[in-house]
Amino acid sequence: MTASATQPDLILHRGLFATLDRANPTASAVAIEGGKFSAVGHDREVLPLAGEHTRIIDLKGKRVLPGLIDNHLHIIRGGLNFNMELRWDGVRSLADAMAMLKRQVAITPPPQWVRVVGGFTAHQFAEKRLPTIDELNAVAPDTPVFLLHLYDRALLNAAALRAVGYTAETPEPPGGEIVRDGSGNPTGLLLAKPNAGVLYATLAKGPKLPFDYQLNSTRHFMRELNRLGVTARSTRAAGSRTTRRIMRSSRSLPPRGN
Repeated sequence: MTASATQPDLILHRGLFATLDRANPTASAVAIEGGKFSAVGHDREVLPLAGEHTRIIDLKGKRVLPGLIDNHLHIIRGGLNFNMELRWDGVRSLADAMAMLKRQVAITPPPQWVRVVGGFTAHQFAEKRLPTIDELNAVAPDTPVFLLHLYDRALLNAAALRAVGYTAETPEPPGGEIVRDGSGNPTGLLLAKPNAGVLYATLAKGPKLPFDYQLNSTRHFMRELNRLGVTARSTRAAGSRTTRRIMRSSRSLPPRGN
Protein backbone atom coordinates (compact mmCIF):
# COMPACT_ATOMS: atom_id res chain seq x y z
CA MET A 1 0.00 0.00 0.00
CA THR A 2 1.15 3.52 -0.83
CA ALA A 3 -0.21 6.48 1.12
CA SER A 4 -0.23 10.25 0.86
CA ALA A 5 1.67 12.35 3.37
CA THR A 6 -1.44 14.44 4.05
CA GLN A 7 -4.75 13.50 5.61
CA PRO A 8 -7.39 12.03 3.24
CA ASP A 9 -10.77 13.66 2.73
CA LEU A 10 -12.60 10.34 2.75
CA ILE A 11 -11.99 6.76 3.86
CA LEU A 12 -14.19 3.85 2.81
CA HIS A 13 -13.60 0.69 4.84
CA ARG A 14 -14.99 -2.79 5.46
CA GLY A 15 -15.81 -3.01 1.75
CA LEU A 16 -15.01 -5.24 -1.19
CA PHE A 17 -12.79 -3.61 -3.82
CA ALA A 18 -11.41 -5.17 -6.99
CA THR A 19 -8.11 -3.37 -7.62
CA LEU A 20 -7.11 -4.94 -10.99
CA ASP A 21 -3.63 -5.19 -9.47
CA ARG A 22 -2.52 -8.81 -9.91
CA ALA A 23 -0.17 -8.59 -6.95
CA ASN A 24 -2.97 -7.27 -4.68
CA PRO A 25 -6.26 -8.08 -6.41
CA THR A 26 -8.59 -7.15 -3.54
CA ALA A 27 -8.79 -4.51 -0.86
CA SER A 28 -11.16 -3.70 1.98
CA ALA A 29 -10.42 0.01 2.36
CA VAL A 30 -9.43 3.05 0.34
CA ALA A 31 -8.52 6.64 1.13
CA ILE A 32 -9.43 9.50 -1.19
CA GLU A 33 -7.85 12.93 -1.27
CA GLY A 34 -8.67 15.70 -3.70
CA GLY A 35 -10.87 13.39 -5.72
CA LYS A 36 -8.14 10.78 -6.22
CA PHE A 37 -7.22 7.55 -4.47
CA SER A 38 -4.39 8.23 -2.04
CA ALA A 39 -4.29 4.76 -0.44
CA VAL A 40 -5.64 1.30 -1.24
CA GLY A 41 -5.29 -1.62 1.13
CA HIS A 42 -6.84 -3.18 4.21
CA ASP A 43 -8.64 -1.54 7.12
CA ARG A 44 -5.68 -1.89 9.47
CA GLU A 45 -3.51 0.00 6.98
CA VAL A 46 -5.91 2.69 5.79
CA LEU A 47 -7.89 3.67 8.90
CA PRO A 48 -4.83 5.03 10.77
CA LEU A 49 -4.44 7.61 7.98
CA ALA A 50 -7.63 9.39 9.07
CA GLY A 51 -7.31 12.92 10.32
CA GLU A 52 -9.56 15.20 12.31
CA HIS A 53 -11.62 16.19 9.26
CA THR A 54 -11.59 12.88 7.40
CA ARG A 55 -15.03 11.48 6.64
CA ILE A 56 -15.16 7.74 7.35
CA ILE A 57 -17.80 5.46 5.83
CA ASP A 58 -18.31 1.87 6.95
CA LEU A 59 -19.39 -0.11 3.88
CA LYS A 60 -20.50 -3.09 5.98
CA GLY A 61 -19.14 -5.63 3.54
CA LYS A 62 -20.70 -4.18 0.38
CA ARG A 63 -19.05 -4.39 -3.03
CA VAL A 64 -17.82 -1.08 -4.45
CA LEU A 65 -18.04 -0.37 -8.16
CA PRO A 66 -16.58 2.54 -10.13
CA GLY A 67 -18.97 5.15 -11.44
CA LEU A 68 -20.35 4.27 -14.87
CA ILE A 69 -19.77 6.55 -17.86
CA ASP A 70 -22.56 6.22 -20.43
CA ASN A 71 -21.51 7.37 -23.89
CA HIS A 72 -24.89 6.72 -25.55
CA LEU A 73 -27.43 8.20 -23.23
CA HIS A 74 -30.42 10.22 -24.43
CA ILE A 75 -29.91 12.52 -21.50
CA ILE A 76 -31.69 15.57 -22.91
CA ARG A 77 -34.88 13.81 -23.98
CA GLY A 78 -34.75 11.57 -20.94
CA GLY A 79 -34.43 14.48 -18.55
CA LEU A 80 -37.10 16.66 -20.11
CA ASN A 81 -39.64 13.84 -20.16
CA PHE A 82 -38.74 11.70 -17.14
CA ASN A 83 -41.58 12.94 -14.93
CA MET A 84 -44.11 12.37 -17.72
CA GLU A 85 -43.23 8.72 -18.33
CA LEU A 86 -44.57 5.58 -16.72
CA ARG A 87 -41.96 2.80 -16.50
CA TRP A 88 -42.73 -0.87 -17.04
CA ASP A 89 -39.14 -2.02 -16.52
CA GLY A 90 -39.15 -5.40 -14.80
CA VAL A 91 -42.95 -5.65 -14.45
CA ARG A 92 -43.72 -9.37 -14.63
CA SER A 93 -47.31 -9.42 -15.84
CA LEU A 94 -49.43 -7.42 -18.23
CA ALA A 95 -52.15 -7.34 -15.58
CA ASP A 96 -49.80 -5.50 -13.20
CA ALA A 97 -48.68 -3.17 -16.00
CA MET A 98 -52.26 -2.29 -16.84
CA ALA A 99 -53.03 -1.68 -13.16
CA MET A 100 -50.08 0.75 -13.07
CA LEU A 101 -51.40 2.42 -16.20
CA LYS A 102 -54.87 2.80 -14.69
CA ARG A 103 -53.43 4.43 -11.55
CA GLN A 104 -51.35 6.81 -13.65
CA VAL A 105 -54.35 7.78 -15.77
CA ALA A 106 -56.24 8.68 -12.59
CA ILE A 107 -53.63 11.25 -11.55
CA THR A 108 -52.67 12.65 -14.97
CA PRO A 109 -54.23 16.09 -15.54
CA PRO A 110 -55.42 17.17 -19.00
CA PRO A 111 -54.01 17.82 -21.52
CA GLN A 112 -51.06 15.62 -20.49
CA TRP A 113 -50.63 12.11 -21.88
CA VAL A 114 -49.63 8.90 -20.19
CA ARG A 115 -46.45 7.70 -21.91
CA VAL A 116 -44.66 4.37 -21.63
CA VAL A 117 -41.61 5.01 -23.78
CA GLY A 118 -39.67 1.79 -24.17
CA GLY A 119 -37.91 -0.13 -21.42
CA PHE A 120 -40.20 -3.14 -21.73
CA THR A 121 -41.07 -6.00 -24.06
CA ALA A 122 -44.06 -8.29 -24.40
CA HIS A 123 -41.83 -11.25 -23.57
CA GLN A 124 -41.30 -10.04 -19.99
CA PHE A 125 -45.00 -10.43 -19.22
CA ALA A 126 -46.45 -13.75 -18.06
CA GLU A 127 -49.15 -13.28 -20.71
CA LYS A 128 -46.47 -12.94 -23.45
CA ARG A 129 -48.38 -10.21 -25.25
CA LEU A 130 -48.93 -6.48 -25.46
CA PRO A 131 -52.17 -4.82 -24.40
CA THR A 132 -54.88 -4.47 -27.00
CA ILE A 133 -56.23 -1.11 -28.09
CA ASP A 134 -59.58 -2.02 -26.50
CA GLU A 135 -57.81 -2.65 -23.18
CA LEU A 136 -56.11 0.76 -23.40
CA ASN A 137 -59.44 2.43 -24.18
CA ALA A 138 -61.07 0.71 -21.23
CA VAL A 139 -58.59 2.07 -18.65
CA ALA A 140 -58.15 5.46 -20.35
CA PRO A 141 -61.29 6.54 -22.23
CA ASP A 142 -60.40 10.24 -22.13
CA THR A 143 -56.66 10.45 -21.36
CA PRO A 144 -54.26 9.99 -24.29
CA VAL A 145 -52.01 6.94 -23.88
CA PHE A 146 -48.89 6.33 -25.96
CA LEU A 147 -46.96 3.05 -25.64
CA LEU A 148 -43.65 2.67 -27.46
CA HIS A 149 -42.59 -0.97 -27.82
CA LEU A 150 -38.90 -1.25 -28.68
CA TYR A 151 -38.35 0.58 -31.97
CA ASP A 152 -40.89 -1.39 -33.98
CA ARG A 153 -44.33 -0.11 -32.99
CA ALA A 154 -46.44 2.22 -30.91
CA LEU A 155 -49.94 1.77 -29.51
CA LEU A 156 -52.28 4.74 -29.15
CA ASN A 157 -55.69 4.67 -27.54
CA ALA A 158 -58.65 6.50 -29.07
CA ALA A 159 -57.98 9.64 -27.00
CA ALA A 160 -54.40 9.77 -28.27
CA LEU A 161 -55.55 9.37 -31.88
CA ARG A 162 -57.89 12.31 -31.35
CA ALA A 163 -55.11 14.35 -29.76
CA VAL A 164 -52.69 13.83 -32.66
CA GLY A 165 -55.43 14.21 -35.28
CA TYR A 166 -54.97 10.92 -37.11
CA THR A 167 -58.08 10.14 -39.18
CA ALA A 168 -59.03 8.23 -42.30
CA GLU A 169 -57.87 11.27 -44.30
CA THR A 170 -54.37 11.30 -42.77
CA PRO A 171 -51.82 10.30 -45.45
CA GLU A 172 -49.28 7.60 -44.78
CA PRO A 173 -46.23 9.20 -43.13
CA PRO A 174 -42.77 8.78 -44.63
CA GLY A 175 -40.87 5.98 -42.93
CA GLY A 176 -43.86 4.44 -41.19
CA GLU A 177 -47.33 2.96 -41.39
CA ILE A 178 -50.59 3.90 -39.72
CA VAL A 179 -52.47 0.61 -39.47
CA ARG A 180 -56.13 1.05 -40.50
CA ASP A 181 -59.36 -0.89 -40.26
CA GLY A 182 -61.56 -1.89 -43.21
CA SER A 183 -63.01 1.63 -43.41
CA GLY A 184 -59.59 3.28 -43.48
CA ASN A 185 -59.74 4.58 -39.92
CA PRO A 186 -56.55 4.36 -37.84
CA THR A 187 -56.69 1.50 -35.33
CA GLY A 188 -54.11 2.99 -32.96
CA LEU A 189 -51.21 0.80 -34.11
CA LEU A 190 -48.21 2.54 -35.70
CA LEU A 191 -45.47 0.48 -37.33
CA ALA A 192 -41.87 1.46 -37.98
CA LYS A 193 -41.64 0.63 -41.67
CA PRO A 194 -38.79 0.93 -42.51
CA ASN A 195 -37.74 3.19 -39.59
CA ALA A 196 -39.07 4.66 -36.37
CA GLY A 197 -39.75 8.12 -37.79
CA VAL A 198 -43.53 7.90 -37.41
CA LEU A 199 -43.19 6.73 -33.80
CA TYR A 200 -41.09 9.67 -32.65
CA ALA A 201 -42.94 12.19 -34.79
CA THR A 202 -46.16 11.10 -33.12
CA LEU A 203 -44.65 11.19 -29.63
CA ALA A 204 -43.40 14.73 -30.33
CA LYS A 205 -47.01 15.89 -30.80
CA GLY A 206 -47.64 15.45 -27.07
CA PRO A 207 -47.74 18.45 -24.72
CA LYS A 208 -44.50 19.56 -23.13
CA LEU A 209 -43.90 20.57 -19.53
CA PRO A 210 -43.40 24.21 -18.49
CA PHE A 211 -39.78 25.22 -17.88
CA ASP A 212 -39.81 24.81 -14.10
CA TYR A 213 -41.35 21.35 -14.47
CA GLN A 214 -38.77 20.41 -17.10
CA LEU A 215 -36.04 21.44 -14.67
CA ASN A 216 -37.60 19.36 -11.91
CA SER A 217 -37.93 16.40 -14.29
CA THR A 218 -34.27 16.67 -15.29
CA ARG A 219 -33.15 16.72 -11.67
CA HIS A 220 -35.17 13.59 -10.90
CA PHE A 221 -33.68 11.89 -13.96
CA MET A 222 -30.15 12.74 -12.83
CA ARG A 223 -30.83 11.36 -9.37
CA GLU A 224 -32.16 8.15 -10.88
CA LEU A 225 -28.99 7.83 -12.99
CA ASN A 226 -26.84 8.42 -9.92
CA ARG A 227 -28.85 5.80 -8.01
CA LEU A 228 -28.02 3.30 -10.75
CA GLY A 229 -24.32 4.17 -10.63
CA VAL A 230 -24.06 6.50 -13.64
CA THR A 231 -21.78 9.38 -12.72
CA ALA A 232 -20.82 10.82 -16.13
CA ARG A 233 -22.44 11.01 -19.52
CA SER A 234 -21.92 12.19 -23.06
CA THR A 235 -24.48 13.71 -25.38
CA ARG A 236 -24.08 14.75 -28.98
CA ALA A 237 -25.70 18.17 -28.81
CA ALA A 238 -26.74 20.80 -26.32
CA GLY A 239 -30.20 20.97 -27.86
CA SER A 240 -32.44 24.02 -27.85
CA ARG A 241 -31.93 27.23 -25.92
CA THR A 242 -34.44 25.96 -23.34
CA THR A 243 -32.51 22.71 -22.98
CA ARG A 244 -29.20 24.53 -22.47
CA ARG A 245 -30.86 26.73 -19.86
CA ILE A 246 -32.15 23.67 -18.01
CA MET A 247 -28.76 21.96 -18.12
CA ARG A 248 -27.10 25.06 -16.68
CA SER A 249 -29.77 25.52 -14.02
CA SER A 250 -29.89 21.97 -12.72
CA ARG A 251 -27.74 21.49 -9.61
CA SER A 252 -28.15 17.71 -9.73
CA LEU A 253 -26.24 17.11 -12.96
CA PRO A 254 -23.28 14.75 -12.74
CA PRO A 255 -20.09 16.84 -12.47
CA ARG A 256 -18.56 15.47 -15.66
CA GLY A 257 -19.69 15.00 -19.24
CA ASN A 258 -19.94 16.92 -22.46
